Amino acid sequence: MHAEEELGGFQFDGPISRDVLENYLDRSVTMAYFLVTGTTEGNRSYSYREDDVRLIQNIGAKFVGRAIYRWNGEERLTDPAFWQGARELIERMHRTDDEIIFQACIFETISPQVNSVLIPEWVFREFGLPVENRTFSYEKMLNPEGKLARHWGRSGVPDVSQQETKLWFMYLAGSYINLGCEAIHLGQVGLIGMNDPELKHWSEIIQKIRGYAGKHARRHWVLLDAHVPQGGLVVDGESLIDFNSFPLRIKEVVDHPQEGVLEKGHLDALFGRSQGCVSPSGWKCDHLPYLVEFDNFGRSRNTNVADTKSIFVWGWDEISWFSLQDEAYRNAWLGYANDWIEKTDPNGHLQMPVSRMITCPNESGGNYRANTRSDACPVGYSQEETIKRIFQAKKIR
Repeated sequence: MHAEEELGGFQFDGPISRDVLENYLDRSVTMAYFLVTGTTEGNRSYSYREDDVRLIQNIGAKFVGRAIYRWNGEERLTDPAFWQGARELIERMHRTDDEIIFQACIFETISPQVNSVLIPEWVFREFGLPVENRTFSYEKMLNPEGKLARHWGRSGVPDVSQQETKLWFMYLAGSYINLGCEAIHLGQVGLIGMNDPELKHWSEIIQKIRGYAGKHARRHWVLLDAHVPQGGLVVDGESLIDFNSFPLRIKEVVDHPQEGVLEKGHLDALFGRSQGCVSPSGWKCDHLPYLVEFDNFGRSRNTNVADTKSIFVWGWDEISWFSLQDEAYRNAWLGYANDWIEKTDPNGHLQMPVSRMITCPNESGGNYRANTRSDACPVGYSQEETIKRIFQAKKIR
C-alpha cells in the first residue's frame, strides 16, 4: 500500500501519509516509563499509573512518547515480568483506543549489564549469522579506539559501526515491536554514529528494523525518530527516519527572572531547520515534520542564573525549569509555545509533557506530572486540562 492510498485520521497500514503522521504528532505526549512495571531507573518506580490511564483517555493523547526503555540497567530485560507487564498494559489501552501509538526508545548509552542479556536466535538470523549460545558483549559494542567509551562515567556510548551494536539495536527494536510499540526513538544518533559519517551503518540497521516491522508490527510500520542537531538524518535526499525530534531550546528572558521564550536561531534550536527530503513512506517535503520536547539533562553549576549561551534554562534542564514555575505560568506557557510553533514553523509540533524526571528540588517523587492534582494523584502539577483544550482545538487532517 502506498502512503497516498491511505485514509486520513489515525489510520495506516504500512507507509503512513503526512496528514496521518501529523495528526499523531499534534496529540503527542511524553510519558517516560509509562509501560515499565516494577523499578524504572535506579530504585525508582512508576507511581500513579492508574491516574495516567485515566489522563490519556481524558486528554485524547494518540502518541505516547518514551513509554518504555532502559537508560542502562539492562539486566531488567532478562525479567519476563518487564515484558509481560508492558504487553498487558498496551493491550489494555488498545481495548479502549486501538489507534494509540506507544513509543519505545533505544538510547546512546550501554552499561556492562548488557553482558547478562542472552541474544535470541532470531537476532542472528536477521543478519544471516550463525546462531550462537551467548550473551551480548559490552566491550564489543564500544568503539575500538575508546571514543566515548566512558562518556557517561560508568557506561559508554554504543558505536553503530560495530556489529555487536547492530545486534543489540535489532534485539531491542524487535522486542519492542513484538510488544505492540509502533514507534521507536533512536536517541542522539550523532553520538552513536561517531564512526559513521556517511550514515552507512545507520542505514543498514534502520533497514533491518523496518524490514522486521513490515512483518511483525501491529500495522506493518514503525515510526522512527531521533535527536538531530543537524536538522535531519538524510542520505541521498531520503530521510532514514519518519520525523525529526529535538529539545525546545528555551531562551531565558534575562530581565524577567525565570521567564523563558522560544526563538528561531537560538543556539541549535530546530525551528526552521528541519531538512527537506523524501520520507521513508515515499512522500516529498520541503521540511520533514518534527517534535520538540521539554528535555531532561540535569542542572548547571549555577542554578537560577541566566546564561543565554547555555542550553540550561535559568540553570535547569527544560522540564525542571517548567516544573518550578507556578501553575498559571505553566498553563499559559504551554498555550504560548503551541501557538508560537504553529505560527513560526508549522512543520513543528509541541510534545506535551505529562510525566518526566526532574532534577530540581521537588515534592513529587523526582518527577513532573501533568495530572490534575487529586486524591488519585496528589503530586500532579495540573496541566492536564490545558493540554486537553489544546488537543481538542487541533483539527484532524
